[in-house]
Amino acid sequence: MDGERAIYVFGKCAENDRTLMRVVLLGTGGSAGVPLIGGADGAGDWGRCDPTEPRNRRSRSAITVTGPDGTLLVDTGPDLRTQLLACKIKQIDAILYTHAHADHILGLDDVRILNRIAGRPLPAYANAATLAQLTSRFPYAFLPWDKPNFFRPVMETTEITAGQTINVLGMQINLLDQDHGFSRTLGLRIGNFAYCTDVVRFDPATLERLRGLDTWVVDCFQRRSHHTHAALAEVLEWVRDLRPRRTILTHMGTDMDWANLVNELPAGVEPGVDGMVLDFAD
Repeated sequence: MDGERAIYVFGKCAENDRTLMRVVLLGTGGSAGVPLIGGADGAGDWGRCDPTEPRNRRSRSAITVTGPDGTLLVDTGPDLRTQLLACKIKQIDAILYTHAHADHILGLDDVRILNRIAGRPLPAYANAATLAQLTSRFPYAFLPWDKPNFFRPVMETTEITAGQTINVLGMQINLLDQDHGFSRTLGLRIGNFAYCTDVVRFDPATLERLRGLDTWVVDCFQRRSHHTHAALAEVLEWVRDLRPRRTILTHMGTDMDWANLVNELPAGVEPGVDGMVLDFAD
């Protein structure tokens, strides 16, 4: 590791702290998490994942990105409260939604506590389809603020579209169009970092926008093919093409055992872990 970049894992700095941007993987699991509800004893269905390995316990996929002017939350899944507490995230300053599936939005009501901490409504960025779903399912969160209290979430929306570059909290965010099978999702690229959850394929134009990455966090739900999520073979093919320095898998299901992946994956590719922290100095 060179002196220009420090990579943090589980909050511990590997080298000198010259952080300009911090990414926290709040959750790295699929829509039902790992383990699934159920199992022979009711304590969870782990599939092929070793239940004694704590890095196999995964909440629903979400991240935060902290830049010059605050912290951006990407998606408000049903595990949001637990994730923010576990990762010691003190404040959220803005929210960006990748899409409106339940595992990415159902923690929205916890935004009211984030409003109280920030002392203001929070800006929320999403495309038109996602905003329509959010305002239909959570209409109370988008009403004007009844000052001075927050008895409900209060969000002020900005419509965004794939292909745009937007400035949020001092960060230039390039919005990526992603094919999620029966719907479209937004990926994001900030400098040489990209986050691409809930994607099964990329069109050539989006692949070109993913070239030259240092660190890529990417959907990899399972080993066998899936109709809405990338499988392991597909992700490895993308990696061979795009050649990011480091690739971290997210949105993983119950056949993606952490130890097996560590032993099998090529150099530069690794499974993500809930609570993983990536710090960038340039």
